Amino acid sequence: MSLELSGKEQQLMAYFLEHPGQIIPGSRLRSQLWDLHQDPVSNVVAAQVRLLRRKLDAHGLPSPIETVPSRGYRFVPVASAEA
Repeated sequence: MSLELSGKEQQLMAYFLEHPGQIIPGSRLRSQLWDLHQDPVSNVVAAQVRLLRRKLDAHGLPSPIETVPSRGYRFVPVASAEA
């Protein structure tokens, strides 16, 4: 199965993979992956997470990205069916 991700989606997924289980504030994702001169109240992170989740869902994959209200996002790896 092939999952086509945009460059930003790849960067976002890689960042989550590098920080499994950690709550990552949207502000940290924005500062690490986007131009610091963008509007600080922009919803760019939420929009990209939503797009990434949709692509995973479209391929029948459960999203390993949780929203932690008022704190950020957490990547929780999904256990493989063979484990």
